Amino acid sequence: MPPKTTTSLLNFRTRLVLVHLAVIITVLTVAAFAAHLSLSRAVHGQLDAALLALAETEISMLAEKGPVKVHDTTAGPAPPSLMRLDRLVQIIDANGQVLARSVNLGAAKLPVPPELLSRLAEGNTVFETLPKFGEEPVRMVSMPIRVDNRLMAIQVAGSLDDTSHVVDSASILFIIMALTLIVAVGVAGVLLTRRVFNAIDNIVREAHHIGEANFAERLPHPGTSDEIGRLVDTLNEMLDRLQQSFEVQRRFTADASHELRSPLSRLRMELEVTLRRPREPADYIQALHSCMEEVERLSLLVEELLTLARIDAGQERNTSEVVCLNQLVDEAASRMEAIASERAIRIRITPSPEVMARVARGSASLVIANLLDNAVKFSRHGGNVVVTLADEGGMVSISVSDTGPGINREELPHLFERFYRGTSTRAEETPGVGLGLALSQSIAHVYGGCIEVASSSQPSQSGTQFTFKLPKPADLL
Repeated sequence: MPPKTTTSLLNFRTRLVLVHLAVIITVLTVAAFAAHLSLSRAVHGQLDAALLALAETEISMLAEKGPVKVHDTTAGPAPPSLMRLDRLVQIIDANGQVLARSVNLGAAKLPVPPELLSRLAEGNTVFETLPKFGEEPVRMVSMPIRVDNRLMAIQVAGSLDDTSHVVDSASILFIIMALTLIVAVGVAGVLLTRRVFNAIDNIVREAHHIGEANFAERLPHPGTSDEIGRLVDTLNEMLDRLQQSFEVQRRFTADASHELRSPLSRLRMELEVTLRRPREPADYIQALHSCMEEVERLSLLVEELLTLARIDAGQERNTSEVVCLNQLVDEAASRMEAIASERAIRIRITPSPEVMARVARGSASLVIANLLDNAVKFSRHGGNVVVTLADEGGMVSISVSDTGPGINREELPHLFERFYRGTSTRAEETPGVGLGLALSQSIAHVYGGCIEVASSSQPSQSGTQFTFKLPKPADLL
């Protein structure tokens, strides 16, 4: 197994804090560098502007008639000129010879290299930085001028010490502000992350405690409507659905066990009674017929359970095809004719144009047969069962109406539950195990349809109507 890297050893909370700090540090570094560069350019630009302004002042004074000289501040009680403070001024000719210079230059001379003279001869104003002039770096501007057709140049230099001091002070201030901001944002991020992850840890701990024994418990809500609150609401809703499914499966298992145990118990008891003493062949034949009925009941129950299990596992969707539902209804009605005639019940199919649907033929036939069987089973003696097919645009439907006693309103929501049998069904001991409608609804859902029910138990208008709906094939829309 390869060794774990350092990143994989860190939990998500630590990685989140580190990434957060890395992003903040990167942003602050870029911002500080940009601010430092902008400030440096601004301060140096102000120094260049001051030097240029003094050079232009000297040029305007040189244009007047008189000797070439630098206009230093005259001695006396007049206040010093701030514009000349710490500025070195020098006047040179075209050959670089010094014609005049300010008093503060003393015996020193501003450098005049040949490259500078050639550029001045071309009429260019030149800015330079002198890193080793005197005791500190100096910024100098050289500006050419012609006086009486004579080329001269004014050189004005100023110390960069103050400028550098301003930039360095600002850099220290930027660093202090950045460190303070990093610490403040880092602490805030750690506190916020700790709060969020403490809530998540609490949710995880509570989720570990929820199991089959305490499925009714729910995750604690933080009391906020933020992302954590919505996450808890979503998880609790999911637990509600899981609990409901678990209860349905538990009831389904209990009901299936009961339905399987009852015919098996009757079958065993009848066999035991038959074998207690010798009997006539006719008695054995009668007992075998009775056992065969129980076996058929068991076989039907097991087949329906297996079909429901395949549907739940997503394995029941057979190859579908475009089928004519009118033909399936006719076939199902023909099979039910004999059973209906025993109770003088008439099955009537309302004439209609062909209604097509994309569905597995066997599955659709099973649903139609179940609906017709229920309609015949619960209709009154001598009643009618009416089947109507309709094309409703994007859906097609098969409606099966009976003339039975109807279904109580409080029982309607439970009709499609597995093994559910209404009170009237149990009271009249109507044969069945309560899986037909559940199986039919599951099949309808597999093919994108549904089964709807409308019923009335009023004596004046009793009866029930089941409607089997399926999507219409796309090529027929």
